Amino acid sequence: MADVAREMGMSPGTLYNYVESKEALFHLLVEHGFNRAPALRAGELPVRTPSPEATLRLLKDRLLAGFSTPALEAALARKRPADARAEFEGVVRELYRAVSTHREGIVIIERSARDWPELAALFYAGVRRDLLLRMERYLTQRMDAGQLRRVPNAAAAARLVIETVAWFAMHRLQDPDSRELDDAVAETTVIDFLSHGFVKE
Repeated sequence: MADVAREMGMSPGTLYNYVESKEALFHLLVEHGFNRAPALRAGELPVRTPSPEATLRLLKDRLLAGFSTPALEAALARKRPADARAEFEGVVRELYRAVSTHREGIVIIERSARDWPELAALFYAGVRRDLLLRMERYLTQRMDAGQLRRVPNAAAAARLVIETVAWFAMHRLQDPDSRELDDAVAETTVIDFLSHGFVKE
């Protein structure tokens, strides 16, 4: 809390006029990091400390809503698309936009998961691992159908897609040499690069 207060240019005592505890601050960040909730009114302050279960429930709801992947689900349900490139690009675009839209919330989770095992289990063992498995299944289906280029390992390929998206949609903003790269340029470059790497010509 002292670090947060210092970054905001206020005393720690003043910060407690807004949030009752670091747990309340984290809950508030979850609310606003994944969903542009309306600003709090003076009568709602300080934000009270929720139970850990309430914060995990909110976080699970936000993650499931933020990372719904209808394009990937439709691709997994489809035996053979008429246009494999358009399908692949749609899957990557959907993932890129989900990560880009919710990048502030994801950064909060990644940093906080080190100290909160239940949060780590929810994010890494739940949401992220499930996404990796579904991406691996999708790539395998299309490789078996001869529509994507065969690669040595589908699990590694799925991680390559997701980590490439994650770096450009989110982590590049922490890199002083890359943060000035325009969002639209980063997105179109990732989609173009990955589709040319995976889709058969």
